[in-house]
Amino acid sequence: MSNVNSQRSFFGFLLAGAIPSVAAGIALLIMATGVYWFFTKTPVKFFASTSQPNAVIFVSKLAPVTVSLLTNPERLQSLERKGELSQLKTSLLAKSGIDYKQDIKPWLGNEITLSVTTVDIDRDPENGKQPGYLMALATEKPEKSREFLDLLFSRRVLAGANLAVEQYEGVKLISDDSQLQQDSLAGAVVDGFVLFANDLKVLRDAINNVQAPDLNLSSSSQYQKASQQLPKASLATAFLNLPAVAEWQGLELPEVTFDSQIISLSLNSKGVLAETNFLTDSEITPVSPPLNKTVKALEYIPDAAGLVISSSHLDNLGNSDLAKLWTQVKTALSGSGTDAISSLVKPLAEVEKSQGINLAEDIFSWVKGEYALAVLPRAGEVTADWVFVVEKLEAVPEGISRLDAIASSRGLSISSFNLNQQKIFAWTELNAVTKETDTQARPAFAIEADVQGVHTTLENYEIFASNLETLNEVITTKNGSLKSDSNFQDSIAAIPQPNQGYVYLDWTKSQTLLERQLPILQLVEVVGKPFFQNLRSLTISSYGSEKGLLKGGVLFRFLD
Repeated sequence: MSNVNSQRSFFGFLLAGAIPSVAAGIALLIMATGVYWFFTKTPVKFFASTSQPNAVIFVSKLAPVTVSLLTNPERLQSLERKGELSQLKTSLLAKSGIDYKQDIKPWLGNEITLSVTTVDIDRDPENGKQPGYLMALATEKPEKSREFLDLLFSRRVLAGANLAVEQYEGVKLISDDSQLQQDSLAGAVVDGFVLFANDLKVLRDAINNVQAPDLNLSSSSQYQKASQQLPKASLATAFLNLPAVAEWQGLELPEVTFDSQIISLSLNSKGVLAETNFLTDSEITPVSPPLNKTVKALEYIPDAAGLVISSSHLDNLGNSDLAKLWTQVKTALSGSGTDAISSLVKPLAEVEKSQGINLAEDIFSWVKGEYALAVLPRAGEVTADWVFVVEKLEAVPEGISRLDAIASSRGLSISSFNLNQQKIFAWTELNAVTKETDTQARPAFAIEADVQGVHTTLENYEIFASNLETLNEVITTKNGSLKSDSNFQDSIAAIPQPNQGYVYLDWTKSQTLLERQLPILQLVEVVGKPFFQNLRSLTISSYGSEKGLLKGGVLFRFLD
């Protein structure tokens, strides 16, 4: 009976537990594509069974989140190296009493869609919010899938559930009235899909959405516009109604600039590319003119960097579309308008706090050309070093003078010296320390300089660093820069040009640092273990904007 009892909880978990948040929905996509952590050379068209999800006809246009896998899992099976997908299916079904090969494989088609259909099923705030969850599995053999449905619910009856069968709009609906709401289940076979929901009302609404097309997601103008951006070879997609997502998560966005977002996953020779489009009725303001080549400033970033941001025109960042998007993202992730992700560049945040520097006003405002910012994790060190490279245009000397004035006002000394014939400027804090002597006649002192930051000029670039050792690394290892690193070159090669620069994260170098700065990341890693344990790097870029649309992508590369 243990298998039968666990049968009752499996779909409850999958429907009510697998997508309780946007992060979990994305995690499902990650797990579904986890077998692609090697760099496959197989043509992308091999995987694309359909260009768009068909199950959106069952989903309300007001649904917060809809996630779809657009291929049969068996098509992925042949690409496994160590049975990763088989392990995933086994782990998901281990306590369900379901045999994938016998019960599901014979009828499963080329689409699996999961959706949070509503924030509250009964729309009654007095009894709390109970989201509606819907799963749609494409079936190639409706009779076989009906047999599976009957078998599933018969097992639930044996486990103690009270079975209910009804006809609704010509469709047979099967449900039970489990006393545990998270274990409730309703199912039906409709228009080539096997539907499961966590409440009978969700299932009825799904059928209504088919019969009244103006109610379903496919009729939404926002979805239609977003779906036009999907690559033909998409392996998986996710559509987010951002205001509905915020309501679902109990968030109050200070300003809703972007109304919806669509994400697609596809394969290329470099890894897995997640392309995303944000839609808005507001005017789009790019951060900077599009870049047709990689910024030269990256030549001064050591290949030991774990996190790198490179682009141009930091002075325009605060007024850009990305700044508006970032405000929404920060709120969605933290529940407030505060910057919950500043930990990623904590070394710079600490500089801002300790030195009384307002990054936006005192630095960003005069960076009108190329720039590259890097965080360098150090083995055994709690904090990381940093490097900031700025193209030396007309406003830069004035900007440096401004930093000197701030440093001086905080009691720091501004000095210069030569290092291997390279002139270095430093902001230092001088301290007197007692020296040990052989005689007690009088105390002896020494002056020690605590370096708060250093900078120098190389060619047409000003390089700032957290300490002299890091700056020396930049000066002496230019030929070993990140720009010449093969992993970095492969990562940016998959990003379309022109673009607005890159955010590059080397996971193998940054994992320990990020786990320390973002403890919640360790929990996320447990959920997506197959993904994170094989992740090499990710590269983010914005590479297109048109009226009402902001386009970008994230390339995930995996270990060989």
